[in-house]
Amino acid sequence: MAFLKNISSDQSTDKELLVAFKDTGDINLLSTLYQRYMDLVFGVCLKYFKDTERCKDAVMDIFDELNSKLRVHEVDYFKGWLHVVVRNYCLMQLRSPKNIKTTEFSPVFMHSEQPTHLFNEALEKEANFKKLEACMEALPEEQKESVRLFYMESKCYNEIAALTGYDWNKVRSYIQNGKRNLKLCIEEKQLKLDG
Repeated sequence: MAFLKNISSDQSTDKELLVAFKDTGDINLLSTLYQRYMDLVFGVCLKYFKDTERCKDAVMDIFDELNSKLRVHEVDYFKGWLHVVVRNYCLMQLRSPKNIKTTEFSPVFMHSEQPTHLFNEALEKEANFKKLEACMEALPEEQKESVRLFYMESKCYNEIAALTGYDWNKVRSYIQNGKRNLKLCIEEKQLKLDG
């Protein structure tokens, strides 16, 4: 897809480009770095929006956001940080008022025998999602990154080891411990709500 073609041949590391961008403010350095991950950004957007044109717009909007965010945030692992920025952007777009479906009020709805459990299920799913997000952020960095790559990006242990530089056995351990810690954290949050 021509939209995602990487035209950069810069051999600098992500960290080098980040440091140079922060030092100089040169948008071309940010562009070079961003082009490396445009396919990732597009893919994450497509997962949420399921509309290629909307995804193309989002890729450009996210680039604009990075220009300001990177000036104030200290980023060690750009790819992981970018994934979180993209996910949050997509979620915020989906939650914005223009995406909320409304219907005209009708007294018939007040007397409807339709169960309200669908609305309650949606609220419960949103609450569970927020608990999961909070618990993910509480995980140690190695576990968080390994769990995210395994479950959200469907990477195998070998791919995660290659991407992160972690030993294969450590990746397996991080995923197992991260999954267990997420479960415990979510259960603890639920107990606080119930109690």
